[in-house]
Amino acid sequence: MTTRAEHIATLRPGYQQDLASGTGRFFEPRQEVCPWCGSNRLRERLRTTDLLQHKPGTFVIDRCLTCGHHFQNPRLSEQGLEFYYRDCYDGIGREHAEKLLGASGSRQHHRAAAESMRHLVDPERWLDVGTGYGYFPEAARQVFPKTTFHGLDQGEGVTFAEAEGRIDQALRGLFTHLAPSRAGQYDVVSMHHYLEHTPDPRAELRAARTALAPGGLLQIEVPDPESAYSRMLGRWWLPWFQPQHLHLMPCRNLREALGDAGFTVVNVERRVPHRPVDLAAAVALRLSHLMPRDDAPWHPRPPSTTARRVRKLARTGGLPAVVAAYALDLSFGPVARRTSFSNAYRLLARRG
Repeated sequence: MTTRAEHIATLRPGYQQDLASGTGRFFEPRQEVCPWCGSNRLRERLRTTDLLQHKPGTFVIDRCLTCGHHFQNPRLSEQGLEFYYRDCYDGIGREHAEKLLGASGSRQHHRAAAESMRHLVDPERWLDVGTGYGYFPEAARQVFPKTTFHGLDQGEGVTFAEAEGRIDQALRGLFTHLAPSRAGQYDVVSMHHYLEHTPDPRAELRAARTALAPGGLLQIEVPDPESAYSRMLGRWWLPWFQPQHLHLMPCRNLREALGDAGFTVVNVERRVPHRPVDLAAAVALRLSHLMPRDDAPWHPRPPSTTARRVRKLARTGGLPAVVAAYALDLSFGPVARRTSFSNAYRLLARRG
């Protein structure tokens, strides 16, 4: 049986070849105007590295001073998207991704999102876009046991979700490409922490309108870039999630875009979508940044034995700080939910 270290060794030559000429080809030209409103009043909000996988590269988030839209600038190219997503949610990153996405707290959060729709719809068919490993449909099925759930994603996780029975059918590909073939087929389309990953959020909203039957519901949950935590924690605020997050939209912008796409907003929720993890995640990211790096194929060579030992000791020694920060998150959670510290919002909109 191949060990993780042996598997990483087989991947290293390919990664090193990808990086031989640097990271420049992973980015599109810098944009001089806001992709949301067209204003040229841009200001750099954040400059950071990849704090999660520690792949090479520097990433910038600009804020539009006119509409408040936040976006990665320069944005990842198609080659960049492939490179930075590779082994993040699948491949050597699969075990870690499944552990985080399938955690009990996430499952409870998913069920609450489904419960919020119980009084509005009795869906026959439901499409979860960006479903990953299918944990949201699995939780939603407890609320809507008679509903048929389809899951759509680009990664291999969606096929595992179908194999595990979390969804009834796996659809793999781009939503904007697949939506026309599914026109009018769904009573509900959900997008939970998906829209911020897409190159063109407005196109995704149009695709949702296409896939929904008249009167169907679209549920969207996204991070709120105007959260007070985003200012307080800076680059260590987890929802910046560079380089995967391409767009972060203030609620007012997304509401307006939904109207333009032919939807009527039914409800806006800020309290329940908040997940009390900001401080703990910031501490964990900072500790990871300070530790010797782990073994990964995008690094030119494996870490030394000494570096491995130091990393293990640092992780063990830093755990109490993460636990203490999480306790603060939980204690402050009720306040955060009712104030500008809420880190996410959820919109429910009806197709016209």
